[in-house]
Amino acid sequence: MNQEESENVKKRKGRKLLSPKLDVIFQALFGEVGNERITKKFLEAILDRKLEEIDLSGNIVLRREKLEDKMGVLDVLVKINKNEYCNVEMQLIEKDKLLERILYYWARIYTRNLKTGNDYMNLKKTIEVLIVNFEIKELKELEYHSKWKIIEEKDRKLILTEDLELHIIEIPKIYRTEGKEELEKWIYFIENPESEKVGEYMKENKEMKEAKEKLEVMSEDERMQILAELKEKAIRDEKATERYGMKVGMERGLARGKKEKTKEIAKRMKEEKMDIELIKKITKLTEEEIKKL
Repeated sequence: MNQEESENVKKRKGRKLLSPKLDVIFQALFGEVGNERITKKFLEAILDRKLEEIDLSGNIVLRREKLEDKMGVLDVLVKINKNEYCNVEMQLIEKDKLLERILYYWARIYTRNLKTGNDYMNLKKTIEVLIVNFEIKELKELEYHSKWKIIEEKDRKLILTEDLELHIIEIPKIYRTEGKEELEKWIYFIENPESEKVGEYMKENKEMKEAKEKLEVMSEDERMQILAELKEKAIRDEKATERYGMKVGMERGLARGKKEKTKEIAKRMKEEKMDIELIKKITKLTEEEIKKL
Protein backbone atom coordinates (compact mmCIF):
# COMPACT_ATOMS: atom_id res chain seq x y z
CA MET A 1 0.00 0.00 0.00
CA ASN A 2 1.50 3.33 -1.07
CA GLN A 3 1.36 6.55 0.97
CA GLU A 4 -1.65 7.96 -0.91
CA GLU A 5 -3.68 4.77 -0.39
CA SER A 6 -2.67 4.75 3.28
CA GLU A 7 -3.89 8.33 3.71
CA ASN A 8 -7.23 7.47 2.05
CA VAL A 9 -7.70 4.54 4.45
CA LYS A 10 -7.00 6.83 7.42
CA LYS A 11 -9.55 9.36 6.15
CA ARG A 12 -12.20 6.66 5.71
CA LYS A 13 -11.59 5.36 9.23
CA GLY A 14 -12.10 8.86 10.59
CA ARG A 15 -15.41 9.39 8.81
CA LYS A 16 -18.68 8.04 10.17
CA LEU A 17 -20.15 5.49 7.80
CA LEU A 18 -23.45 6.15 6.06
CA SER A 19 -26.21 4.06 7.58
CA PRO A 20 -27.28 0.92 5.63
CA LYS A 21 -30.73 1.44 7.16
CA LEU A 22 -31.31 4.43 4.88
CA ASP A 23 -33.01 2.96 1.82
CA VAL A 24 -30.81 4.98 -0.57
CA ILE A 25 -27.71 3.40 1.00
CA PHE A 26 -29.28 -0.04 1.39
CA GLN A 27 -30.27 -0.02 -2.29
CA ALA A 28 -26.80 1.04 -3.43
CA LEU A 29 -25.10 -1.55 -1.21
CA PHE A 30 -27.30 -4.54 -2.03
CA GLY A 31 -28.90 -3.56 -5.34
CA GLU A 32 -26.11 -2.39 -7.64
CA VAL A 33 -24.57 -4.64 -10.28
CA GLY A 34 -21.16 -5.67 -8.99
CA ASN A 35 -22.42 -6.38 -5.47
CA GLU A 36 -23.84 -9.82 -6.31
CA ARG A 37 -21.61 -11.72 -3.87
CA ILE A 38 -22.78 -9.55 -0.98
CA THR A 39 -26.47 -9.69 -1.88
CA LYS A 40 -26.38 -13.43 -2.59
CA LYS A 41 -24.89 -14.16 0.82
CA PHE A 42 -27.40 -11.87 2.54
CA LEU A 43 -30.38 -13.44 0.72
CA GLU A 44 -29.17 -16.96 1.48
CA ALA A 45 -29.26 -16.02 5.17
CA ILE A 46 -32.83 -14.70 4.84
CA LEU A 47 -34.21 -17.52 2.69
CA ASP A 48 -32.19 -20.23 4.45
CA ARG A 49 -31.12 -21.92 1.22
CA LYS A 50 -28.28 -21.87 -1.28
CA LEU A 51 -28.78 -19.80 -4.42
CA GLU A 52 -27.15 -20.70 -7.72
CA GLU A 53 -27.09 -17.19 -9.14
CA ILE A 54 -28.73 -13.79 -8.81
CA ASP A 55 -29.28 -10.87 -11.19
CA LEU A 56 -29.35 -7.24 -9.98
CA SER A 57 -29.68 -5.57 -13.38
CA GLY A 58 -33.34 -4.65 -12.74
CA ASN A 59 -32.38 -1.95 -10.22
CA ILE A 60 -31.75 1.73 -10.86
CA VAL A 61 -28.26 3.07 -10.23
CA LEU A 62 -28.65 6.00 -7.84
CA ARG A 63 -25.38 7.61 -8.80
CA ARG A 64 -26.58 8.02 -12.37
CA GLU A 65 -30.05 9.36 -11.61
CA LYS A 66 -31.35 12.81 -10.69
CA LEU A 67 -30.97 13.52 -6.99
CA GLU A 68 -34.45 15.00 -6.64
CA ASP A 69 -36.06 11.82 -8.01
CA LYS A 70 -34.71 9.53 -5.33
CA MET A 71 -36.92 10.30 -2.37
CA GLY A 72 -39.60 7.72 -3.19
CA VAL A 73 -39.69 4.05 -2.26
CA LEU A 74 -36.41 2.34 -3.13
CA ASP A 75 -36.52 -1.44 -3.23
CA VAL A 76 -33.88 -3.99 -4.18
CA LEU A 77 -35.17 -6.28 -6.91
CA VAL A 78 -33.32 -9.56 -7.32
CA LYS A 79 -33.86 -12.24 -9.95
CA ILE A 80 -32.95 -15.62 -8.46
CA ASN A 81 -31.85 -18.66 -10.45
CA LYS A 82 -33.51 -17.15 -13.56
CA ASN A 83 -36.98 -18.31 -12.49
CA GLU A 84 -38.06 -16.36 -9.40
CA TYR A 85 -38.03 -12.81 -8.07
CA CYS A 86 -37.25 -11.34 -4.67
CA ASN A 87 -38.07 -7.76 -3.70
CA VAL A 88 -36.40 -6.35 -0.57
CA GLU A 89 -37.65 -3.14 1.04
CA MET A 90 -36.18 -1.18 3.94
CA GLN A 91 -38.74 0.81 5.95
CA LEU A 92 -37.70 3.21 8.73
CA ILE A 93 -41.03 4.91 9.49
CA GLU A 94 -44.09 3.04 10.72
CA LYS A 95 -47.01 3.55 8.38
CA ASP A 96 -50.70 2.68 8.42
CA LYS A 97 -51.79 -0.54 6.73
CA LEU A 98 -48.21 -1.85 6.67
CA LEU A 99 -49.22 -5.50 6.23
CA GLU A 100 -51.55 -4.56 3.37
CA ARG A 101 -48.66 -2.65 1.78
CA ILE A 102 -46.38 -5.68 1.80
CA LEU A 103 -49.06 -7.70 -0.02
CA TYR A 104 -49.43 -4.91 -2.56
CA TYR A 105 -45.70 -4.81 -3.24
CA TRP A 106 -45.65 -8.59 -3.63
CA ALA A 107 -48.58 -8.47 -6.09
CA ARG A 108 -46.94 -5.66 -8.05
CA ILE A 109 -43.82 -7.77 -8.69
CA TYR A 110 -45.75 -11.03 -9.17
CA THR A 111 -47.91 -9.65 -11.99
CA ARG A 112 -45.23 -7.65 -13.81
CA ASN A 113 -44.58 -10.49 -16.30
CA LEU A 114 -48.27 -11.10 -17.03
CA LYS A 115 -48.86 -9.81 -20.54
CA THR A 116 -52.10 -9.44 -22.47
CA GLY A 117 -53.85 -12.72 -23.09
CA ASN A 118 -53.52 -13.84 -19.44
CA ASP A 119 -50.64 -16.22 -20.03
CA TYR A 120 -50.33 -17.35 -16.42
CA MET A 121 -47.34 -19.51 -17.32
CA ASN A 122 -45.29 -16.31 -17.23
CA LEU A 123 -45.96 -15.80 -13.52
CA LYS A 124 -42.88 -16.53 -11.41
CA LYS A 125 -42.45 -17.31 -7.74
CA THR A 126 -42.15 -13.98 -5.94
CA ILE A 127 -40.64 -13.36 -2.52
CA GLU A 128 -41.23 -10.09 -0.66
CA VAL A 129 -38.82 -9.16 2.14
CA LEU A 130 -39.73 -6.24 4.40
CA ILE A 131 -37.09 -4.98 6.84
CA VAL A 132 -38.41 -2.47 9.37
CA ASN A 133 -36.71 -0.34 12.01
CA PHE A 134 -39.59 -0.74 14.48
CA GLU A 135 -41.68 -3.46 16.03
CA ILE A 136 -44.98 -4.33 14.38
CA LYS A 137 -47.78 -4.56 16.93
CA GLU A 138 -49.52 -7.40 15.09
CA LEU A 139 -46.33 -9.48 15.35
CA LYS A 140 -45.58 -8.68 18.99
CA GLU A 141 -45.17 -12.29 20.11
CA LEU A 142 -43.00 -13.39 17.17
CA GLU A 143 -39.23 -13.39 16.77
CA TYR A 144 -37.33 -10.80 14.74
CA HIS A 145 -37.71 -12.82 11.50
CA SER A 146 -41.06 -14.28 10.47
CA LYS A 147 -41.84 -16.17 7.26
CA TRP A 148 -45.32 -16.31 5.72
CA LYS A 149 -47.11 -18.44 3.15
CA ILE A 150 -50.73 -19.37 2.40
CA ILE A 151 -51.56 -22.51 4.37
CA GLU A 152 -54.71 -24.56 4.93
CA GLU A 153 -56.23 -23.41 8.21
CA LYS A 154 -56.96 -26.80 9.80
CA ASP A 155 -54.01 -28.76 8.48
CA ARG A 156 -51.44 -26.00 9.13
CA LYS A 157 -48.97 -27.82 6.90
CA LEU A 158 -50.59 -27.90 3.48
CA ILE A 159 -49.30 -24.95 1.43
CA LEU A 160 -51.64 -23.66 -1.26
CA THR A 161 -48.89 -22.30 -3.53
CA GLU A 162 -45.14 -21.80 -3.47
CA ASP A 163 -45.48 -18.65 -5.58
CA LEU A 164 -46.18 -16.50 -2.50
CA GLU A 165 -43.53 -16.05 0.19
CA LEU A 166 -43.27 -13.12 2.60
CA HIS A 167 -40.47 -12.37 5.07
CA ILE A 168 -40.69 -9.68 7.75
CA ILE A 169 -37.59 -8.67 9.70
CA GLU A 170 -37.94 -6.33 12.69
CA ILE A 171 -34.54 -4.81 13.48
CA PRO A 172 -35.19 -3.75 17.14
CA LYS A 173 -35.93 -7.37 18.09
CA ILE A 174 -32.40 -8.38 17.10
CA TYR A 175 -31.16 -7.45 20.58
CA ARG A 176 -33.19 -10.33 22.00
CA THR A 177 -31.02 -12.80 20.07
CA GLU A 178 -27.51 -14.06 20.73
CA GLY A 179 -26.26 -13.01 17.30
CA LYS A 180 -25.05 -16.44 16.31
CA GLU A 181 -27.16 -17.20 13.24
CA GLU A 182 -26.04 -15.85 9.86
CA LEU A 183 -29.10 -13.65 9.38
CA GLU A 184 -28.73 -12.21 12.87
CA LYS A 185 -25.16 -11.21 12.01
CA TRP A 186 -26.28 -9.45 8.83
CA ILE A 187 -28.99 -7.53 10.70
CA TYR A 188 -26.41 -6.44 13.27
CA PHE A 189 -24.32 -5.20 10.33
CA ILE A 190 -27.25 -3.20 8.94
CA GLU A 191 -28.02 -1.82 12.40
CA ASN A 192 -24.43 -0.72 13.13
CA PRO A 193 -21.66 -1.73 10.71
CA GLU A 194 -19.04 -0.09 12.93
CA SER A 195 -19.80 -2.10 16.07
CA GLU A 196 -17.21 -4.34 17.69
CA LYS A 197 -19.55 -7.31 17.29
CA VAL A 198 -19.73 -6.80 13.51
CA GLY A 199 -15.94 -6.54 13.44
CA GLU A 200 -15.80 -10.06 14.88
CA TYR A 201 -18.33 -11.35 12.36
CA MET A 202 -16.29 -10.03 9.45
CA LYS A 203 -13.34 -12.25 10.40
CA GLU A 204 -15.34 -15.27 9.22
CA ASN A 205 -17.64 -13.65 6.66
CA LYS A 206 -15.71 -12.30 3.66
CA GLU A 207 -18.89 -11.01 2.01
CA MET A 208 -19.71 -8.91 5.06
CA LYS A 209 -16.15 -7.61 5.06
CA GLU A 210 -16.59 -6.71 1.39
CA ALA A 211 -19.86 -4.95 2.22
CA LYS A 212 -18.11 -2.90 4.94
CA GLU A 213 -15.35 -1.92 2.50
CA LYS A 214 -17.88 -0.86 -0.15
CA LEU A 215 -19.78 1.10 2.48
CA GLU A 216 -16.56 2.90 3.44
CA VAL A 217 -15.96 3.90 -0.19
CA MET A 218 -19.62 4.88 -0.57
CA SER A 219 -19.36 7.09 2.52
CA GLU A 220 -16.64 9.07 0.73
CA ASP A 221 -18.81 9.57 -2.36
CA GLU A 222 -20.12 13.15 -2.30
CA ARG A 223 -23.19 12.21 -4.33
CA MET A 224 -24.14 9.43 -1.90
CA GLN A 225 -23.58 11.79 1.02
CA ILE A 226 -26.05 14.24 -0.54
CA LEU A 227 -28.57 11.46 -1.21
CA ALA A 228 -28.27 10.29 2.40
CA GLU A 229 -28.74 13.85 3.70
CA LEU A 230 -31.80 14.36 1.50
CA LYS A 231 -33.30 11.09 2.70
CA GLU A 232 -32.61 11.89 6.34
CA LYS A 233 -34.25 15.29 5.87
CA ALA A 234 -37.28 13.66 4.21
CA ILE A 235 -37.59 11.28 7.17
CA ARG A 236 -37.32 14.14 9.68
CA ASP A 237 -39.94 16.13 7.77
CA GLU A 238 -42.30 13.15 7.65
CA LYS A 239 -41.91 12.53 11.37
CA ALA A 240 -42.45 16.22 12.12
CA THR A 241 -45.60 16.21 9.97
CA GLU A 242 -46.90 13.17 11.84
CA ARG A 243 -46.18 14.78 15.22
CA TYR A 244 -47.91 17.99 14.13
CA GLY A 245 -50.90 16.02 12.88
CA MET A 246 -51.12 14.17 16.20
CA LYS A 247 -50.86 17.45 18.13
CA VAL A 248 -53.59 19.11 16.06
CA GLY A 249 -55.76 16.02 16.41
CA MET A 250 -55.34 16.01 20.18
CA GLU A 251 -56.09 19.72 20.44
CA ARG A 252 -59.20 19.34 18.31
CA GLY A 253 -60.26 16.35 20.38
CA LEU A 254 -59.81 18.30 23.61
CA ALA A 255 -61.71 21.24 22.15
CA ARG A 256 -64.59 18.97 21.09
CA GLY A 257 -64.59 17.37 24.54
CA LYS A 258 -64.67 20.76 26.24
CA LYS A 259 -67.50 21.92 23.99
CA GLU A 260 -69.56 18.81 24.76
CA LYS A 261 -68.99 19.26 28.48
CA THR A 262 -70.11 22.89 28.22
CA LYS A 263 -73.26 21.85 26.38
CA GLU A 264 -74.01 19.28 29.05
CA ILE A 265 -73.74 21.95 31.73
CA ALA A 266 -75.95 24.31 29.72
CA LYS A 267 -78.52 21.53 29.27
CA ARG A 268 -78.74 21.02 33.02
CA MET A 269 -79.05 24.76 33.60
CA LYS A 270 -81.86 24.86 31.04
CA GLU A 271 -83.61 21.98 32.79
CA GLU A 272 -83.42 23.99 36.00
CA LYS A 273 -85.36 26.77 34.19
CA MET A 274 -82.47 29.21 34.38
CA ASP A 275 -82.66 32.38 32.28
CA ILE A 276 -81.31 31.94 28.71
CA GLU A 277 -79.28 35.16 28.97
CA LEU A 278 -77.60 33.91 32.12
CA ILE A 279 -76.79 30.55 30.50
CA LYS A 280 -75.28 32.39 27.52
CA LYS A 281 -73.15 34.52 29.81
CA ILE A 282 -71.84 31.55 31.81
CA THR A 283 -71.27 29.02 28.99
CA LYS A 284 -70.46 31.36 26.08
CA LEU A 285 -72.86 29.34 23.93
CA THR A 286 -75.19 31.05 21.45
CA GLU A 287 -78.92 31.27 22.06
CA GLU A 288 -79.49 28.97 19.09
CA GLU A 289 -77.13 26.34 20.51
CA ILE A 290 -78.87 26.50 23.89
CA LYS A 291 -82.36 26.15 22.36
CA LYS A 292 -81.25 22.97 20.51
CA LEU A 293 -80.29 21.27 23.78
